[in-house]
Amino acid sequence: MTITHLVTHSGGFHADELLSSVILTRLFPEAELVRSRDTAWTTQGEGKIIYDVGRTFDAEARIFDHHQRPAPLREDGQPYSSFGLIWAQYGRDYLRALGVPEAHIDSIHESFDTGFVLPVDLMDNGALEPSVAGPLAGLTLPVLLETLKPAFDDRDAEADDRAFLDALPVARAFVEAAIRGRAAKRRAEAMVMQAIADAGASPVLELPMGMPFRAAVEKAGADHMLFVVHPRGEDWALTTIRKSGDSFDSRADLPAAWAGLTDEALETASGVPGAKFCHNARFIAVASSRDAILKMADLAVTEAQSQQAAGADETV
Repeated sequence: MTITHLVTHSGGFHADELLSSVILTRLFPEAELVRSRDTAWTTQGEGKIIYDVGRTFDAEARIFDHHQRPAPLREDGQPYSSFGLIWAQYGRDYLRALGVPEAHIDSIHESFDTGFVLPVDLMDNGALEPSVAGPLAGLTLPVLLETLKPAFDDRDAEADDRAFLDALPVARAFVEAAIRGRAAKRRAEAMVMQAIADAGASPVLELPMGMPFRAAVEKAGADHMLFVVHPRGEDWALTTIRKSGDSFDSRADLPAAWAGLTDEALETASGVPGAKFCHNARFIAVASSRDAILKMADLAVTEAQSQQAAGADETV
């Protein structure tokens, strides 16, 4: 069946139907987007997808509302908004439309649902407490998108529709950036896994470019790895590996004698010609060549292992 109309409610808008529109307008670009509360539009009909309005959830009839009783719930009992319902039905097709490889469709669909869609669903249903959202709750995506609505005293009959259409590309940018990021992490994981295999027992992981690596290092169980090197433009970078995703603590820091130094001062402190920069927090250093950065990495490993051995002796 050809989809000719995408129907949601008129008036003020929320993030859930706006984000649903991002998905549907990508999949059905020729369909007309209609914002109406007229029952002629909001009841089942040929060629229509109806969402966040319609007083029922019936995927076969292509009606995706969540305001009625009983409201549609996830398997774990958490509530859906229209965004969650649309994502469950059309999300995989949307990922294919964005060019996500078939092998990654299910994992990215689940990751996006958990990390992006579910919070929107919960906030729309009042099921996410401000204390849980944190002190920056006012900067969450649903709140930010809703700031694009017209002012309360803008009485122009077309104001809401104009604001909705103006907000749509903004919402699309966030959704597609989130998908691109997840797809990139899947690609990076395969590259990092191969680099880990190539490195063997070495505590230094060499990558062909800067990329997300910590999750793959953890997944591979490469607990012996302490540092990562990779090209960065015309230079090379040496970085630490964080102990976890919610911590700035590293498995090993770069040498304290390098902290905050640049150029000749760093060359002198490290003894490595071509050393260019070390951050004062000792989580990244830069050199002018691969050979230079590998020498710095070797020095950093030697000092880190020496400190670890000393720490082990103190605990005996």
